Amino acid sequence: MHKGYVFSKYALDKDLKDIGGLWSRIDFRDYIITPKKVWLINRWFQAGCFLQQPAKGIKRRKKYVRLKGGGRIGLTIYEPENIGKNAPCLVYYHGGAFVLRDRPSTHRLAQVYTREVRCKVVIVHYRLGKPYPEPVKDCYRALTWVARNADALGIDRERIAVIGDSAGGALAAAVTLIARDKKGPSICFQMLINPVADKNMTSWSMRQFVDSPGWNANLNRQMWDLYMRKGDYGRPEYAAPMSAPSLKGLPPAYVETQEIDCLRDEGNAYADRLAAAGVPVELNEIRGTFNGYDVYDKNKLVQLSVTRRCLVLKRAFAKIPLITRS
Repeated sequence: MHKGYVFSKYALDKDLKDIGGLWSRIDFRDYIITPKKVWLINRWFQAGCFLQQPAKGIKRRKKYVRLKGGGRIGLTIYEPENIGKNAPCLVYYHGGAFVLRDRPSTHRLAQVYTREVRCKVVIVHYRLGKPYPEPVKDCYRALTWVARNADALGIDRERIAVIGDSAGGALAAAVTLIARDKKGPSICFQMLINPVADKNMTSWSMRQFVDSPGWNANLNRQMWDLYMRKGDYGRPEYAAPMSAPSLKGLPPAYVETQEIDCLRDEGNAYADRLAAAGVPVELNEIRGTFNGYDVYDKNKLVQLSVTRRCLVLKRAFAKIPLITRS
């Protein structure tokens, strides 16, 4: 395909029209997810993460959480230097269709959050390519480990929030549901960025965006086929939060969706359901953007969006009520 086909087709925000990179070179209309492609992309992301050093004034460390039955998952913790011993914490579940690892932009965003919000950020390296419910178990296990070790980590266990983007948004929403149902760790806030929310794929945006940049309905269908290949074990709500019978009692939420994204309508619908259930929720649908636009973190629009997220998180950790939907 010629460079920029899908970027020129859609009405992107003026600040995003000249972006390039990997996504401007892929024909998203017929792209097939294969093990080889996943392996290559993950090696590329791994190299980028390895070469990236923490920004000045930010410390990074690694921890590991043992899993039942053996094995372990890694955690990357970012924190500002000289932060207090009772700091707020943001547990971060990255996106990637449940098969792709964290990327360099994940770590750059985490460092922005930790610096601007003055909190600790814990990136969860859940197991990749595993069918549901294994990634959800990893993510909830990591959350409970953080809460249980809050004192040793210098974290205020009453100010633990979760954030997730795309597939990570589904995982972040899932752990809030599990924590509510199991009376587990207290989660003070959830931030869902273009979340995967509905496995039925019946929305208008899912029918509309079959070749959009970053993510599209074709890729989304492949993702669900891979993720749900062993069924839902009778708990579909922990795979796709729109399946939950009730959303009452969940923590306040900020939901960000992108106009040019097949996931847009299900994210908006999830925000509507949260509000209908009495959960304080702020919805921000950003025009002219696509799924994953925030990897271009030098872009003015991206910086404005991330600044808004940081302000929302500051208010959440300060226990200031959200500006909710009417």
